Amino acid sequence: MSGWLSRWWGGGTPAVEPASLRDAARLAQLHGASFHRGWGEGEFEAMLTERNTLVHRLRQGRKVIGFAVSRMAADEAEILSIAIDSNQRGRGLSRDLLLTHLGHLAGRGIRTIFLEVEENNAPARRLYERAGFGVIGRRERYYKQPGGEHLNALLMRRDLS
Repeated sequence: MSGWLSRWWGGGTPAVEPASLRDAARLAQLHGASFHRGWGEGEFEAMLTERNTLVHRLRQGRKVIGFAVSRMAADEAEILSIAIDSNQRGRGLSRDLLLTHLGHLAGRGIRTIFLEVEENNAPARRLYERAGFGVIGRRERYYKQPGGEHLNALLMRRDLS
């Protein structure tokens, strides 16, 4: 029984599912741990109530260990953020999360997806390239770091149709 209970609470098969307002605090926590300027709980609450925003959570057992969020307009979408708990990285979970999220966007009629990624973020770039995204541009000095340094962003695109 304790094996089943531990799988239900903190283990088991990861599941990608729609996020809800009750997830906002955990999503903010994950975002803050993953990015220099993390989004707050209120920002996630706002996104979760917007009709043009799609937010998925990645859950393992009862614990939310990641998320993906996109904003949609007509037949295009922009991935705003993807994050995975630092203890869960390197297991292919972000790929599963991203591909499932893209499938749901396609199901809503989205044909083209855009995103921005920090140029030196090799793991994120690999994730996006393996998922079929290609670089279409570059924004110089786009991301400001805590010490004042500015890093470049790459603009990426993937067609779903």
